Amino acid sequence: MTPFEQTVHHYLTHLYGPRAGEVQRRLEQHLAHFRPRLPAALQTATAAPDAPTWSEKDQWVISYGDTIVAEDAPPLAVLSEFLQRYLGERISGVHVLPFFPWSSDDGFSVIHYREVEPTLGDWTHIRELASHYDLMADLVLNHVSRESLWFVDYLAGSLPGRDYFIEVDPETDVTQVTRPRSSPLLVPVSTRRGTRHLWATFSEDQIDLNFENPDVLLEFVGILLFYLQQGVRIIRLDAVAFLWKRLGTSCIHLPETHTVVRLLRAIVDEIAPGTLLITETNVPHAENISYFGLERLPEGAPDEAHMVYQFALPPLLLHTLTRGEASTLQHWLANLPVLPKQCTYLNFTASHDGIGVRPLEGLLRDHERDALLELMHRFGGFVSMRSNPDGSDTPYEINITWFEAMRGTRRGPDPWQIARFICSQAIMLSLQGIPALYLHTLTGTLNDVEGVERSGRLRSINRRRWKRDELALLLENPSTPTHKVFNTLNHLLELRRSEPCFHPHAAQRVLPSPPDLLAVERGPLSDGRRLLALFNVTDTQLPLERAGEAVNQALSLHDWQDLNPNSQGEEKAALSPYAVRWLAAIN
Repeated sequence: MTPFEQTVHHYLTHLYGPRAGEVQRRLEQHLAHFRPRLPAALQTATAAPDAPTWSEKDQWVISYGDTIVAEDAPPLAVLSEFLQRYLGERISGVHVLPFFPWSSDDGFSVIHYREVEPTLGDWTHIRELASHYDLMADLVLNHVSRESLWFVDYLAGSLPGRDYFIEVDPETDVTQVTRPRSSPLLVPVSTRRGTRHLWATFSEDQIDLNFENPDVLLEFVGILLFYLQQGVRIIRLDAVAFLWKRLGTSCIHLPETHTVVRLLRAIVDEIAPGTLLITETNVPHAENISYFGLERLPEGAPDEAHMVYQFALPPLLLHTLTRGEASTLQHWLANLPVLPKQCTYLNFTASHDGIGVRPLEGLLRDHERDALLELMHRFGGFVSMRSNPDGSDTPYEINITWFEAMRGTRRGPDPWQIARFICSQAIMLSLQGIPALYLHTLTGTLNDVEGVERSGRLRSINRRRWKRDELALLLENPSTPTHKVFNTLNHLLELRRSEPCFHPHAAQRVLPSPPDLLAVERGPLSDGRRLLALFNVTDTQLPLERAGEAVNQALSLHDWQDLNPNSQGEEKAALSPYAVRWLAAIN
């Protein structure tokens, strides 16, 4: 066996025991079929561990395929035109949220994995987007829609779907299972064999798939390779933490789940080394970063995800900027592990989902978390709940647009919303990793309460559909918040992509400072270049003489150039409320 074949056999043996050989033969047939059909760029990209596949120019946008609509073109074409016209090369990648036929959850209840939802466009539009930007697509592998053909097979007792789902006796004790929702875990389904109860982690329309059946794994390997064939470069493993089930356990982060991720990583590294895998695991921080596979160092390189979402960052930023103190954020950033060059974070503040509350576990006391939730209620948001083993419910995520979340502080709304909002984005853009901006963050979108009323889903508050002409008018009118937010963020993106200290691998150090200041040093680089990012996280002016010994010592060691010409007219000896300074050492 080749080293790759040995690795695959090891993983498959862990998953399927004596069936590993047969499964591996079928897997190799999959790979042989797709290998010559994959884009040359993915096959020829280096997979050397010391050759990173990202740089400071990597900046991504997150969007639904129909976030912007027009009457004269399919939404995917409208999105492509918008990105090229308004953002151009300031972004390098785009995550198009599930663009497949679906039945619920705005795309995450997939009916057909190999088709594009006709109301969005077709595969030519996907390939067009991929020709301009690195394209991220969702591999929704934990569950499938009840309207899928696999589920129709299950109901009829026909192959292949007959064995694709997880039947559980309704009397079984499932209280140990970790839940991300408050809905029942087991869903009754009428079949030709009578009523059966199926595992459904997220909703009664999203039926979990049975990865103990190797046919399911092979099906998804084929789907992944098909996406790469269409030009997708980044694969997002949706809800992957819940993938493998074993009664009597929490059924989250099981060893078999990590093995599946490692197997997928081995496959893409072998046949498409330009591919990136990112895991979506909205859980406490230590659990989240376990998907790098760092525990296997120093024996070998990390062998799971290339990237993980930095899920703790959004709620910590909310806490910091609404409370006016950065102590918790400072401590968390200062204690992040140093990542090897094969791994990095995806930094974000908002996405199509809510702002996760679970990542705050162990970081904020309950009364601080509850004060934040109450404030978000006051700013028009909602809180989604999840079920606990004892039958109680606890907060799972905050549902609100990021712009509305920045409306004020614990004292209530104030005039600093835009400045506070920009400060939050600048902090995210400054940190080690690759930044991703949700399109509704770029446009400073307000809460879509009507959308919530129409859909009955709290997450709709941050999933507005813009009409292209309406959005264009707002962007072109200098007096609108949309114009101010979009143009300021565009300017920051332009500055960031030109600064090598923002490379994902440039060192990061949090300088000790008072709670009203966040000070982050990036670098030094091999040529000695370094950058100092300063953020006033309060609504009062902060004299630099009060910035602390470490900050003032750093300022005294070099001459510093402010990268942002828009801030050069400000008083140099002080930071105005929510001020952002990107200072580059010039000697």
